[in-house]
Amino acid sequence: MENHSGERRHKRIKMVLPLKVWSKDVTNQFFNELAHTLDISPLGARLGAIRHLLEPGETLTIQYRQRRFQCRIVWVRQLEGTSEYQVGVEAIGGGETWGIELSENSEKAELVVS
Repeated sequence: MENHSGERRHKRIKMVLPLKVWSKDVTNQFFNELAHTLDISPLGARLGAIRHLLEPGETLTIQYRQRRFQCRIVWVRQLEGTSEYQVGVEAIGGGETWGIELSENSEKAELVVS
């Protein structure tokens, strides 16, 4: 996520988490598929292994373990020579997302027991 000066509000941390995602693609067809994060922040992520073309501004449902939350699609980028997309998302409403304690001062994260 970026503020108006182009700087991120939260540092991204490289972390691959397995996900299930649900949404509608650009043809208005519902889909669900397995994907993963490439990096995360407290309120967003960069997702990989998305096989459906999505539109910025649309809503995506993410499930990580037993947590399910809604995200807004911020950007979509197709990987060259493939049918795979990377998608930047931010959580809607600023609620609980990953259930992982992310440290602002390091590249480390700790799982929160809940």
